Amino acid sequence: MVPILILIVIALAVFFLLNKKKVVNETPAATLNYKSLLDRYIPYYQHLNVAQKLLFEQKVAGFLAGITIEGVGTTVNDEDKIMIAASAVIPIFGFGDWRYRNLTNVILYPDTFDSEFQFEGENRSILGMVGSGYMNGQMILSRAALTKGFSNSAGKENTAIHEFVHLLDKSDGATDGVPENLLAHEYILPWLKMIHEEIHKIEAGRSDINPYAITNEAEFLAVVSEYFFQKPNELKHKHPELYDMLSSMFSQDLADSDIV
Repeated sequence: MVPILILIVIALAVFFLLNKKKVVNETPAATLNYKSLLDRYIPYYQHLNVAQKLLFEQKVAGFLAGITIEGVGTTVNDEDKIMIAASAVIPIFGFGDWRYRNLTNVILYPDTFDSEFQFEGENRSILGMVGSGYMNGQMILSRAALTKGFSNSAGKENTAIHEFVHLLDKSDGATDGVPENLLAHEYILPWLKMIHEEIHKIEAGRSDINPYAITNEAEFLAVVSEYFFQKPNELKHKHPELYDMLSSMFSQDLADSDIV
């Protein structure tokens, strides 16, 4: 009985922490000027043609209509909503009618946080995470990281896209770097071989991929997916086989477009 009581107390403490400074969204999703905000903040959208832009706007609207975005210690503004929704849509834009069925809400923190979900004090290094266990269905993002991912200084990194790729990976039941919903069975072993070969190159200092990718296969997928969506032409030039595999997974051939 005692261990159960302890778990209940811990769960209630975390719930209180996540809600004690929660700020409710003030702008209904239906009133957002999607086109204007996307044109201003989302480079991926800026390079789409007219028909693709309309589809992107529809997918953004659909995401915002089904997912709650809340701020903890900060107020969620329209720019935040558009960046979060765009981060969700970009990886699935090549799919027909994809829904993040393993997500109910996104919690926005003002900056980095720690493993206890604290965004104040020392030892804060987490930029984003997908919840599991009692946090299942929730994503936590740092606004600082979210904004940087769509800035001119972003480079190959985009934290929010990284986390949504984790959700795609998780959609087959396991966050293991092998998204079976996106990858034909005959490509699974070649993909794993490609991962391990590239990890060895990163460890040897012979790769420009973010070293965080060597953490495990799931992080490798999320990291190289950031690279794919942020710098597709560069990825195709430096890692053509990796680019081709990701292009197949996401049903998008971005290096043949104007996206840079």
